[in-house]
Amino acid sequence: MVTLALLHTSPVHVPVFDALRDADHPGLALRHVVHEDLLARARAEGPDAVADDVRAALAEAAAGDGAEGGGGGADAVLCTCSTIGGVAESHAAAVGVPVLRVDRPMAAAAVRAGSSVAVVATVASTLEPTRALVAEEAARAGRPVDVRTVLVDGAWERFEAGDREEFLRLIVDAVQAVAGSVDAVVLAQASMADAADRVSAAVPVLASPRTGLREAARLCEPSQPGPVVDQPRPEPVVDQPRA
Repeated sequence: MVTLALLHTSPVHVPVFDALRDADHPGLALRHVVHEDLLARARAEGPDAVADDVRAALAEAAAGDGAEGGGGGADAVLCTCSTIGGVAESHAAAVGVPVLRVDRPMAAAAVRAGSSVAVVATVASTLEPTRALVAEEAARAGRPVDVRTVLVDGAWERFEAGDREEFLRLIVDAVQAVAGSVDAVVLAQASMADAADRVSAAVPVLASPRTGLREAARLCEPSQPGPVVDQPRPEPVVDQPRA
């Protein structure tokens, strides 16, 4: 059976990706590995400070050692944390299987949407990695894109407190405030995805889980070329455990 390993920095992502797999990729086995400490340290010290530990976590996920659903190697690894996603991708050669950051397909879709993109995040450490990713995808496409960043004050504290409704409300307010001045809005963290369906905007509001999982599933297939991405569909609604 084809197996995709997922490296998370929060357990709340596990049911989200299980639901997406059930809806879109029922034959795909998922192996979840959660390391909450990686995000905490990356926020405090920067993503490069956890590079060695990210590499070790990727190796754990790929090999199945101690992971949920472990036993046998994975065909690819999907990193669902935007803060450490770039670091994760840089270790693909060392891990020996494809490694994809979950927000890369979303960033490519944002670049195709137009010449101005707003990156909205609830964690400050995610802003620069996501901005840089959109700029990278713009350069890959040969398109000039203006990228602005928006930090949603107070939202992450509501997430950590388990107040998901207020977390999402703050995100929706921030997105609607900026959507009128850009061609696309990127929700920088996978945990923000449900906000996309609550926004009333004339421009695409893009979330990463569905398109990230789709591309990672494709990478699990033998002899596949580089990433192919397209516009995301709405994320399924699933019950989230409290943070």
